[in-house]
Amino acid sequence: MFRRILIANRGEIACRVIRTCRRLGIETVAVYSEADATAQHVRQADLACPIGGPRPADSYLRADVILEAARQTRAEAIHPGYGFLSENADFARACAEAGIVFIGPKPESIEAMGSKAEAKALMQQHDVPLVPGYHGENQDAAHLAEQARTTGFPLMIKAAAGGGGKGMRIVREEKDFADALGAAQREAQSGFGDARVILERYVEHPRHIEFQIFGDTDGHIIHLNERECSAQRRYQKVLEETPSPFLTPERRAAMGKAAVAAAKAVDYVGAGTVEFIVGAEGDFYFMEMNTRLQVEHPVTEMTLGLDLVEWQLHVAAGEPLPLAQEQIEANGHAIEVRLYAEDPEQNFLPGSGRLQRLHLPPVSEHVRLDSGVVEGDTVTIFYDPMIAKLIVHDSDRPRALQRLRAALAACDITGPKSNVAFLERLARHPSVVEGSIDTGYLDRHLDEFLATDASVPALALQAAAAAMLLEDECRAAGRTANADPHSPWARADAWRIGHAGKRIVALLHRGERIEIEAHGHDGAYRLTDAEGRTSRIEHACLVDDVLTFHLDGVAHRLPLRLENGRAVLHAEGQRHIFEHAPAFQFGGEEAGGGNRVIAPMPGRIVLVKAAEGDTVSEGDELLVMEAMKMELSLKAPRAGRIETISASEGEFVEADALLVQFEAEE
Repeated sequence: MFRRILIANRGEIACRVIRTCRRLGIETVAVYSEADATAQHVRQADLACPIGGPRPADSYLRADVILEAARQTRAEAIHPGYGFLSENADFARACAEAGIVFIGPKPESIEAMGSKAEAKALMQQHDVPLVPGYHGENQDAAHLAEQARTTGFPLMIKAAAGGGGKGMRIVREEKDFADALGAAQREAQSGFGDARVILERYVEHPRHIEFQIFGDTDGHIIHLNERECSAQRRYQKVLEETPSPFLTPERRAAMGKAAVAAAKAVDYVGAGTVEFIVGAEGDFYFMEMNTRLQVEHPVTEMTLGLDLVEWQLHVAAGEPLPLAQEQIEANGHAIEVRLYAEDPEQNFLPGSGRLQRLHLPPVSEHVRLDSGVVEGDTVTIFYDPMIAKLIVHDSDRPRALQRLRAALAACDITGPKSNVAFLERLARHPSVVEGSIDTGYLDRHLDEFLATDASVPALALQAAAAAMLLEDECRAAGRTANADPHSPWARADAWRIGHAGKRIVALLHRGERIEIEAHGHDGAYRLTDAEGRTSRIEHACLVDDVLTFHLDGVAHRLPLRLENGRAVLHAEGQRHIFEHAPAFQFGGEEAGGGNRVIAPMPGRIVLVKAAEGDTVSEGDELLVMEAMKMELSLKAPRAGRIETISASEGEFVEADALLVQFEAEE
């Protein structure tokens, strides 16, 4: 076994690899960019080497610098993680030439599967089912348009060298093909340095099911069962689980056999994933093979009781696979979701900034957390905005879903906005509960998963008001709201100025100010809302982040976190966040808008589609911006004439930078 390895990655996956290495007594070397000098993977590794600037092209994609770091630290092997150089055949070959083991497949295997086009041609030779389409070398736009007509619509454009949903577009009508092709090619060139695409007939309402495969240097290849990844938004996986609630034992066996055949076709060594599109009737087609460890590998580990990183290390060291196919036994059900710094209500705009609060559920035999950040760390603009992966496991799917809901309810993240509330709605949605979701469902029905209704359930409002009143009384008594209720110092039953009379409790909920008139003290209150409705709270007590109280004679128990005037609670199956606002405030004149387009976040302008002096309509696309590996479309806020455009193609702009100024309306 290796004594020291270098991890050519960052964030969550680097920390994940370090964890296994530490358990096995293997020393680790981290590499880091200027933006990651104080990152967790740097702090956790035994050694760490700087490799360049914050942009991936200046650091984590610099194979020569990473190899030099491995030489200087005398690392015997390099683990590439996922993303960056993990599927770069030239890097794998350079490692071998330098006498350093690449913990992954052979360069020839990566090359064979690195191009979607070449991979499909190879699979066709080995009788692995394929979706009809075009995967040839001719990338002329006119030729691709002709092939699109031959394939038929709807069709999918995919980056030939890509993955992870980048460089992909669905085209339903021929008139939209040229624009979609241009966007896919730009994204492919930016993300993978290769603008080539393939075309596939689009399978309506497909499932996405992948098989984990593993091979060793003796030629043994097995699969470690499937993962269902059908819950996706814009081709990005949102929720993954195993086993699939869709597969029958017969279909599972057939797909597992096809996955092993695909791996044998390229003499595969190490961890990999064969991905399939599955139609409504169970017909399946090869989609691609990822020649690396997948983001969602923990669900496989949780059901099989294995450590796939440890398997990678053993195989890379020349050892045989630890188990044979017939020895693989699954237990229970596992589900993974990805916690991101993004704003679902602003088209999932990626966020950045300091994690002022990062409260996650405690780890247990049922709950696992894989993360590369802790509270106080910064989510940077240069990399994927993942905060953590949350994985749950239980004896069956209904219990695992309940574990997931409970774990998400314990999450509280402030600083950059997060997708926690979105994931909570996802975990309760009938399409997920029933196991019927397909890869396009989220995009077709996104409104079902977003908090578009600003109304607040009366129970949530009353609970928040009671909690804020308790906090006020505790602050006056010099203690915390979560104090021991049996302590003699925890009582607030003596008369105090302002407590016996009327008080105004002002709360902010989703930007709306709500005022409640309150009488009473010490957990007993009469509350009156703006419409004059009155309710009575009795026996209110907040201990260990749980609020218990009687509302109009009925006892309730709600999870509620209260900290610095901010309450996070769950009522009627929904997350609600309230901020304690000043009881009295003066109204101000709202700032006018509509004459400007500003950068929503730092990023690079990749396309300018308008010019100064143009007259545009509301909603017209003016610029395309690339930020956090995504393309963002910036559109006209109103109809009018453009006065100035303050950005050019290729320019990097900061957040809130003025990009377009409209002429003032007369």
